[in-house]
Amino acid sequence: MPSAARVLGLTLLAFLPLLTLLTAAPAAHAAVGDDGWSAAPAGEARPSFYAEGGPGAVLEDTVALTNRGRTAVDVSLRAEGAEVTFADTRLRLPPRTRTEVPFTVTVPAHDATARLVARDSEGTTRRVAVHLRATVPTVAALTVEHVSVHADRITYELVNRGTTPLAPRLAVHADGLLGPLLDRAPRPLPVTLAPGSRTELSEPWDGPALDSVEVRLTVTAAGGARDEARISAGVGPWGAVAGGAGAVAGGGALFVVRRLPVVRRHRRRAAVPPEPSCPEAELTGAVS
Repeated sequence: MPSAARVLGLTLLAFLPLLTLLTAAPAAHAAVGDDGWSAAPAGEARPSFYAEGGPGAVLEDTVALTNRGRTAVDVSLRAEGAEVTFADTRLRLPPRTRTEVPFTVTVPAHDATARLVARDSEGTTRRVAVHLRATVPTVAALTVEHVSVHADRITYELVNRGTTPLAPRLAVHADGLLGPLLDRAPRPLPVTLAPGSRTELSEPWDGPALDSVEVRLTVTAAGGARDEARISAGVGPWGAVAGGAGAVAGGGALFVVRRLPVVRRHRRRAAVPPEPSCPEAELTGAVS
């Protein structure tokens, strides 16, 4: 029978590898933590930053730099993909400390993803994503411009001056000297206008042979967009008729101007009394 001491010794030898692992595990975990530093959004646990606002808005947040090591770390900060201003771009992180750095970010004109980049003196880099959402207000604005009337068509331009795509509708009305010539109810146009875009369109019509017309174009779109343009034009040979009338009027005026001095000269001559005759002198000369 083995002695009690021998049994105890054999038992300790059997458990010795397990005891070695249990004592070594905490040491290995601590070594990993001692060598690391991190960058993350400050405050509540967030995997990345999120900023939302109108284009050009300046928003504030804070990045936290944590040094879990036993030696100080020199860190520099910069940004990629966005306009970011840090309260400090170069910092020394003392061991076992956490440092928070405020920064501002400008919202771009459209959605984007930027990054805050932290780099230590050894070249180790940490990046934190910044998701930027540009909240552009929805504005529906539409104008009709450069309207021109031709014998067989009406040309015009539509301009989307808002921030949302528009599907315009057009109504056309025309009046002549004797009354309405055209009255087309609003109908969809086969175009979709992107924000800021401009397109030239035409509207067919049979203009009268002789008339002076006033054309009115009314465009509408969803969101309350509306605009109206009016133009007056002469259709047919009215221009030639008007030119002939102008020439007649000019000739009449010229005739009056030329006759006026003649009439005045005639009046001046009529106003001068004739020289009186002297019969006595004639008689006297005859007697002598």
